[in-house]
Amino acid sequence: MSVIDCDYLPADKVMFPPELALLIVRKAAAMAEAFESQALDQLTKDARRALSQGSEPRQIIREMRL
Repeated sequence: MSVIDCDYLPADKVMFPPELALLIVRKAAAMAEAFESQALDQLTKDARRALSQGSEPRQIIREMRL
């Protein structure tokens, strides 16, 4: 039996409603925006802390892999 002929693959196609797809895309975009905002805040906070502790900007860039 080949991989394509396996019994666990769905036999029939499911119609995916366009409205549902749109709502999923919107939700994913909102989640990505929130994550981006949190990541930006955290990276800025970490960089400021390192600068206040006397780290050189080049060292911070290297450590943060920027």
